[in-house]
Amino acid sequence: MLTDVKLRGLKRKAALYRVADADGLAVEVPVSGALRWRYRYRFASKAKMLSLGTYPAVSLAQARQRRDAARVQLAHGIDPSTHRQTVKHAQIQALAPVVTFQHVALQWAERQSVAQITANKSQWIFASFLFPEIGDMPIGEITPRILLDALRKIEETGKLHTASRAKVKAGQVFRFAILEGLTDNDPTASLRGAIKTPKAKHHAAITDPKAVGELLRAIEGFSGQYVTQCALKLAPLVFVRPGELRQAQWSEFDLDEALWRIPATRMKMKAAHLVPLSTQAIVVLRELHAMTGQGGYVFPGIRTSSRPMSENTINAALRRLGYSGDEMTGHGFRSLAATRLNEMGWNPDAIERQLAHAESNKVREAYTHAAQYLDERKRMMQAWADCLDGLRAGGRVVAIRRKAS
Repeated sequence: MLTDVKLRGLKRKAALYRVADADGLAVEVPVSGALRWRYRYRFASKAKMLSLGTYPAVSLAQARQRRDAARVQLAHGIDPSTHRQTVKHAQIQALAPVVTFQHVALQWAERQSVAQITANKSQWIFASFLFPEIGDMPIGEITPRILLDALRKIEETGKLHTASRAKVKAGQVFRFAILEGLTDNDPTASLRGAIKTPKAKHHAAITDPKAVGELLRAIEGFSGQYVTQCALKLAPLVFVRPGELRQAQWSEFDLDEALWRIPATRMKMKAAHLVPLSTQAIVVLRELHAMTGQGGYVFPGIRTSSRPMSENTINAALRRLGYSGDEMTGHGFRSLAATRLNEMGWNPDAIERQLAHAESNKVREAYTHAAQYLDERKRMMQAWADCLDGLRAGGRVVAIRRKAS
């Protein structure tokens, strides 16, 4: 057995060696540096070694006490080395900063590549409904019940669609946290069917030919801002989403080629989109170019040309023309075009491509690109503009069908 006298008398050698004490305890003599206590043992039929400190910082008596404590753990079926690692990990976790839902949600938001209007809606849902309820909670401690209580508060206000969207956003954050190793649980997985499903709400749109003609004539007589009137005139001719229209930039247009190329970064589905321009659309754009063509935006804001017109401008103009939100909206020009073009006999696939709708069939989606059906869409867009001219003049809708390809 070792003694303090023996320990002090140990000589260095050309290679590391060990001197045994008793019951698995040994001292390790390195080529240089302090002597190291080691406890050798077997666990699950495997030879293992546990470090017990250095000599003389840990005395012989203290090393024996640490060995004996490890032997007690072994007697209870506990691996001393694994236990030490578990305790160390718990201590590190206790000292680590708390990772809250809000912290993770903001990290998730920074990594998203979506249109600004979509990002703003997400930010509004987080800031208004989720952060006040669970924002300060450690993300790993949020249970399905806690999240459900937060969602039910939104539901109780009658905002069923918002509650549903909040659940979706929360789920995206939790799945991001799982991938980042910040939690092992997604509580939204247990909440299927737990909140009321909002009824589908369609954007109000005028589709009756006679009423469409009245709307177009009202737009011709619009007495507000000229830029706003041009946006109203162009909306039915291109039937893109309101956000895509109001944020249009002159650099995206080739008026000689009669084509509007919208980059993927501005599209809802994050895929580039081509809009063939009818001769009527070109007339509107050339007239507007004389006023706003020196700037970046086709439809700049009233107060500054460095920002596009407000997202409420088109709807506000329609209200000024006497159309309520239950009758017509900026988004309704899309429904108007889709309804009438289908009735006129145009290829439904070409119509859907022009609407920039996502392809539901994933196999087909892989081969879908911006130029699909482009020649047919060019003919369709011109025929549609001619049809609108007829309706504006008070005529009846003409079934201008697509020519055989």
